[in-house]
Amino acid sequence: MAIILRLDRVMADRKMSLNELSARVGISTVNLSNLKTGKVKAIRFSTLDAICRELNCQPGDILEYQNKRSDHEIS
Repeated sequence: MAIILRLDRVMADRKMSLNELSARVGISTVNLSNLKTGKVKAIRFSTLDAICRELNCQPGDILEYQNKRSDHEIS
């Protein structure tokens, strides 16, 4: 997948634990852990909104696009 989740990095920068963010956002630690480790295929905007609000960040701080095509494939 070309979208990389950087939630772990932002949480570390804010010194916020998984349990603390989970309680503040209102989602289970299991679901938040899956987000943090990139084991999800989708995220609800309401969840992203709550995470960004609690971490005081932008969606682009958490989500990163990585082009997986090599240079010779680009025309």
